[in-house]
Amino acid sequence: MTGQTAKIESRCGGCGGTLVRQVNQFIDCGQLWWDAEVSCGSCGAGWCEHSGPGKAPEDVRSALLAKHGPSRLRVVGPVPSLVSVLKVLREVWEVSLPQARELADELTDTGLVGTLAETEFLKTRLRSRGVAAEVGSDAGPEGERIPP
Repeated sequence: MTGQTAKIESRCGGCGGTLVRQVNQFIDCGQLWWDAEVSCGSCGAGWCEHSGPGKAPEDVRSALLAKHGPSRLRVVGPVPSLVSVLKVLREVWEVSLPQARELADELTDTGLVGTLAETEFLKTRLRSRGVAAEVGSDAGPEGERIPP
């Protein structure tokens, strides 16, 4: 299972202690999941914020990217069918056709940047449609992105 975790600290509203929010993003049963567990070591408060499939909120993505750095997904070799790439991008990220076209251009040029789980998930979906892609940790310059 591909996944990453990070911790976000804040002040506990109940006791003023340190509230730790552990966020995770991972691939499970062919879906991209995220979850968050919150706990305070001082007063013992704790709860699960979310556990299920779907896009992670921007603060979760930002924490994962800050801790682990970005990954870049690139198509390798010729694309057998642009239609396959567009279908995957539209299914996975629920974007319009023009947005999918823009992302496909980036994917086949410099690559798309995101969390490890996001890029691995998209790679698996592309490969299932016959599109060869690979993930690398050298994300290089910012600008390209996987939609949040």
